[in-house]
Amino acid sequence: MRQLDEAAKKAGIVVLNEVGMDPGIDHLYAVKTISEVHAKGGKVREFYSYCGGLVSPEAADNPLQFKFSWSPRGALLSQQNSATFLKDGRVVTIANTDLMGQAEPYHVMEGYSFVAYPNRDSTPFREAYQIPEAHTVIRGSLRYKNNPPLVKALIDLGWLDQEFKPWLSGGQAHTWAGIQQRLTGAKSSSEEDLIHKVDERCHFASAEERARILDGLRWIGLFSDEQPGRLCDTLIDTLSAQLEGLCSLQPGDRDLVMLQHKFVVEWNDGSKNTITSTLELFGEPNGYTAMSKGVGVTCGIAAQLILDGFAPLSQPGVLAPYSRELCDAIRAKVEAEGIKLVEEMF
Repeated sequence: MRQLDEAAKKAGIVVLNEVGMDPGIDHLYAVKTISEVHAKGGKVREFYSYCGGLVSPEAADNPLQFKFSWSPRGALLSQQNSATFLKDGRVVTIANTDLMGQAEPYHVMEGYSFVAYPNRDSTPFREAYQIPEAHTVIRGSLRYKNNPPLVKALIDLGWLDQEFKPWLSGGQAHTWAGIQQRLTGAKSSSEEDLIHKVDERCHFASAEERARILDGLRWIGLFSDEQPGRLCDTLIDTLSAQLEGLCSLQPGDRDLVMLQHKFVVEWNDGSKNTITSTLELFGEPNGYTAMSKGVGVTCGIAAQLILDGFAPLSQPGVLAPYSRELCDAIRAKVEAEGIKLVEEMF
């Protein structure tokens, strides 16, 4: 998008990005806390930001512990991106095939069992948030603990492949088991032979995890002789179509957006504090989802500010909310709609 900045200026238009949930609301509160710390003479030595578009715990009742409040394909792809971040002054990169294996337990608040993993490239945010003093900058995603191992198995088995597969869309009938056999080179499409290949390709932390993942693959239907309800020309789209049916929000379900910033701050006297800024936002049963509220409200407010001629948005170009003036203006209106992060210091 930034490469379009000059074209946007020539066209005389404002192209405002990163005004949803994450990115969006996360920026509003990161800029707020960092600015306040700097105003008091403090330095942000470590910055962590994790967000998850999830379901409420009582609705996380399937093997993926996940239901879709946004694009199924997008959600799956987000779990096989490579990740780059700054840790103890060193740039660390994790390959996309290894990302789910790096998910680690992460405590946000009581009542949740989350794991977290880094998301895409966090390194530009040291400059964007104006924290050159930070030796650790990590932005990432939250999932319930059983989700990453099952997604990693799907990656290891080839189901998140985005390449066009002519044999999938060539008019020939396929069963899930037949596709699984072709992917793994199993001797036959029997469940026994398919599981043998799963054991070869996947690595399990324990016998319990192996049993849980095999149950998950059965639940998706990958060992069955049934035909996919919607056969697409890529494996990830065929899988996404299946999961869209299995992982849709049911009547009465609530989705959940959990967002937390964590700042490790060093003060002028050498003392340190940890500051957290946390959002726990639930959707309405049979009403608006938390994701739609968080994204829609923020984006709508930003659009209205442009229409109102708000000074920081009056100059054409490709913009994002990193200035204190812009973030404060959007945040005040977002909070008026009942969306607010709670700050604590330890």
